[in-house]
Amino acid sequence: MDAVIVGGMWLYGLGLLSIPYTNNVFLWILEAGIMGLGMAMLYPTLGATIADFASVETRGTLLGIYRFWCDFGYAVAALTLGVSVQMTQALIAPFLLASVVMIVSGLYVLIRLPNRKN
Repeated sequence: MDAVIVGGMWLYGLGLLSIPYTNNVFLWILEAGIMGLGMAMLYPTLGATIADFASVETRGTLLGIYRFWCDFGYAVAALTLGVSVQMTQALIAPFLLASVVMIVSGLYVLIRLPNRKN
């Protein structure tokens, strides 16, 4: 399961990283497709992983906590990316920042997520 999460994060990060370096609509569509595939791998698997590792008694609470931090992260990310553009005066900054965060997050998950054998 960790390979799907890590692969999804890396696909999303690499797709996002490539966007500011291209200026072709076809390539943007391809990059958006790569990002969509990465998110399709990542998003449902994170919730399933929480359900797999949590006990039945704590599963609902942990899923709620996960959803809170995930949704809160969208607001923090939007503000952070806006500030990065303002501070650097470069539109490429949020793309670089977000893609590096996704790639490093994938590396963190690869290192920290325990492998659970059935």
